[in-house]
Amino acid sequence: MPKKKLLVVEDDPGLQKQLRWGLDEYDVLIAERREQALAQLRRHQPCVVTMDLGLPPDPDGASEGLALLRDIVTAAPETKVIVLSGNQDRGNVLKAVAMGAYDFQQKPLDADLLRLVIQRAFFLHGVQQDNRRMLQIEADSPLSGIISRDPGMLKMCRSVEKVAPSSASVMLLGDSGCGKELVARGLHRLSARRERRFVAINCAAIPEHLLESELFGYEKGAFTGAARQTLGKIELAHGGTFFLDEIGDMAPPLQAKLLRFLQERVIERVGGRSEIAVDVRVVCATHRNLKTLAEQGQFREDLYYRLSEIVLAIPPLRERVGDRVLLAQHFKNRFCVSEHRQALHFRPEALAAIDAYTWPGNVREMENCIKRAVIMAEGSQIALEDLGLPEVEAQAVENIDLRQARDAAEYKVMIKALARVDGNILRAAELLGVSRPTLYDLMSHHGIK
Repeated sequence: MPKKKLLVVEDDPGLQKQLRWGLDEYDVLIAERREQALAQLRRHQPCVVTMDLGLPPDPDGASEGLALLRDIVTAAPETKVIVLSGNQDRGNVLKAVAMGAYDFQQKPLDADLLRLVIQRAFFLHGVQQDNRRMLQIEADSPLSGIISRDPGMLKMCRSVEKVAPSSASVMLLGDSGCGKELVARGLHRLSARRERRFVAINCAAIPEHLLESELFGYEKGAFTGAARQTLGKIELAHGGTFFLDEIGDMAPPLQAKLLRFLQERVIERVGGRSEIAVDVRVVCATHRNLKTLAEQGQFREDLYYRLSEIVLAIPPLRERVGDRVLLAQHFKNRFCVSEHRQALHFRPEALAAIDAYTWPGNVREMENCIKRAVIMAEGSQIALEDLGLPEVEAQAVENIDLRQARDAAEYKVMIKALARVDGNILRAAELLGVSRPTLYDLMSHHGIK
């Protein structure tokens, strides 16, 4: 893999050499002046820039540095700029952050801390690029709106692609707000019925005495206020897909009528006497455990088996690896456009809070949270207070350093293996699939006696 490009804007030769040597994992580009930095930016398009505010011809001030920052934010708004400053530059640092700088570090520099900040800047830039690519293909995707890189969610999407061409009834299981209707629409778009209607109804949102007429329709004069014949949702979906959300909240009398429709594929309007044949594909969803409800007698067991020919479980957001930050970036970009805001960026503590929060309301809660933050944000960055989420302690922020994560995984596996074989090195090496000298080296590296 080629090294990632890092642009260092610094006029001090000693500090240039120090940064080039200390950041050897990157392809470090050096620029001493504003014009050189802009030329390097146009030529190499680095993801991350570190820059001193005091640049020639104003090395003792900040006018050139702030002007360069403004040029970078204008020309490459996704580039992460880390400002390097002295204690006396606090006012200028605040200006730089307000203008769109990603972070700042005080001189004299702490090499380990600077390396960590740069790693996080590259990680965030990569997430934003992934999000942009997803936005570009989203409009043409049958599963548009489902943003994920979680293996469990991707496996569920592949199941949707397999199931969609069939005529089987599908039951979607998942917590409220996790995207069950999006999946149902994806099933419709990928099926042979895509040119016909997709009709949805929420069984929990309509009173029991009105739900029957909403489902099956009614004839003129069937009840007080029935001034004309009205088609029901099932009949309107003829030839297409009918989506029943929160099916677990349907009253028992209606369950019996729905079961008859699924068996016979005919309906009778309220107040009517004739049977009407309807061809629809039924998809239902619930956050409740229907099998348990059926065992308790609260849901018809025969209806449950009719509806659950295919069952797809949608994982909640708290279990989707990497999706919290990815979705937050997606919603932020979307609402910046709809709310007519210039491009906004999350501050590091805001991203840490998003990643640490469990999101009990799932994707719907995150969508509302990010929309509020986009509206309330001042300047070019979304802060923690704009989100209204609990603050994350520094030690609770997840480590994204690959070397440290690998070391932690090695240590954990070796401890388990040694414990399982009661400290026998030969047997532990066989269990781990490595040679005995290799295991000794690893134990020495990790300080295991």
